Amino acid sequence: MLYSRPAPGAPRAEGERKTYTPRPAFGGPRTNGEHKTYSRPSFGKPSFARPADNKPAFVKPSAPRPAASSLSSDARRSALQVLNRVLLDEGFASLSLNEHFNMVYLSPRDKRLCTNIVYLTLENLSKLDFALDRLLEEPLQLEARVRNLLRLSACQILLLDRVPDSAVVNEAVKITRDLGLEGLTGLVNGVLRNLIRQMEEIPWPKPEDGVQYYSIMYSYPRWLVEQILKDYGQETGHQILTYRRPSQSMTIRPNLNRISEEAFLQMLEKKVWKHEKGQMPQAWHVLGVADIGKDSDYLDGNFSIQGEGSMVAAEAAFLKLGAQVLDVCAAPGGKSAYLAERMQGTGRIHAWDVHEHRVELINALVERLRLYNIRPAWRDALVYREQLEGMMDVVLIDAPCTGSGVMDEKPDLKVRLNAQDLRSLVETQQKMLDTCSRYVKPGGLLVYATCSILPDENDRQTEAFLLTHPEFSIQALPETIPQSLRQYEGPLGLQLLPHRDNTEGFYIARMRRA
Repeated sequence: MLYSRPAPGAPRAEGERKTYTPRPAFGGPRTNGEHKTYSRPSFGKPSFARPADNKPAFVKPSAPRPAASSLSSDARRSALQVLNRVLLDEGFASLSLNEHFNMVYLSPRDKRLCTNIVYLTLENLSKLDFALDRLLEEPLQLEARVRNLLRLSACQILLLDRVPDSAVVNEAVKITRDLGLEGLTGLVNGVLRNLIRQMEEIPWPKPEDGVQYYSIMYSYPRWLVEQILKDYGQETGHQILTYRRPSQSMTIRPNLNRISEEAFLQMLEKKVWKHEKGQMPQAWHVLGVADIGKDSDYLDGNFSIQGEGSMVAAEAAFLKLGAQVLDVCAAPGGKSAYLAERMQGTGRIHAWDVHEHRVELINALVERLRLYNIRPAWRDALVYREQLEGMMDVVLIDAPCTGSGVMDEKPDLKVRLNAQDLRSLVETQQKMLDTCSRYVKPGGLLVYATCSILPDENDRQTEAFLLTHPEFSIQALPETIPQSLRQYEGPLGLQLLPHRDNTEGFYIARMRRA
């Protein structure tokens, strides 16, 4: 299967699940195995680099280094600015990239290179720090921007081919000087040259090292590794933690209210994109897309960007033409759009989001796709509204969650999350289920979904809800969802796993009110 990653300047996937990511106070310590932050030293301190000699020999990691075209100076400098925004100011990677590209001019090639190096660095942050920390006397005291520059440079040295090591070092020294940190140019030069000389000797953890191996080699917080191994066992946990999707693509589907399936296929044939059929009806994986937000067919509303896990959740919520539907936490609107199209413009879909600026994303989607049976609204789903009691044929709750099922696409989530976030999210999900389930008519549907793979957010949450709400019972997913995706459905819903199902990690439970 092709792999989805946002292209530079691409709009957010309309079906993509937003995740709840509380931000720690900047400069505060991270806990539970999260990545360290670094404070600035007083200037004039001696170099932190260790001497290169007297190092033991260690085994080089067996992972192959992916090929990449030579990085330009503009791409490197932009990547550092974006990485600083993500790691120092708690920005989101995809939004920070788009904001940066809107502020500076970069060629399409440099945008791609900048995006790739930012994501590759975030995906391997703990691994890169493991390699760097052994070359630094006091890594906790290192100037934060220089720390990020070393991470980007180490990523190019250790993980990319066709990027000359000498060019990486020279460019890093120039950038350090441009930051006004002339006194640290010797540190940057020495650390990176030592890294080049000693990369065959890095004592990478091995699988038998357990939690440390997954935490460093795959850059997960320790608490999350422990949770996944506890919930899934060693064999499946290993498959989950080590899986990486093999290629970059995005998933799209036609808006059949505006274009026939035949015309959509003809449209795909005319594009320069590579394409292959997905598992969900009308789902297509496309590769080689550049700046899809400017594509004329996208702007005309002929198709949407939506992952297959999100499509499964929306299909589970489809009941009948003319239905009254409430989609809470709806932004950016992909599931609402899917349902509006399935309902052929009939009925009404109330699309709520707690953030006013995100409601504007739904409004823009409505206009682009011409789906006027969607009614966006700025609403907090945790606030009970008595007038809606028993009024809805369908309530769809795509709840705030850890996003543990989409960390392949959003590696910055690994840096943000801690165990306390999980506990807080479980409480929020429970309150949302308790509140919004009251809006379901007798005989109506309640669909609960997350983009998580953690049972505490998923089947355990559903089980607890059913114990306290006996008027609801689990219903099998509809047969309009392919058997290839339904085959692992259990008594408390369906858990999709990326390594097994070639989708995002999504959970869906379909419940009917008696």
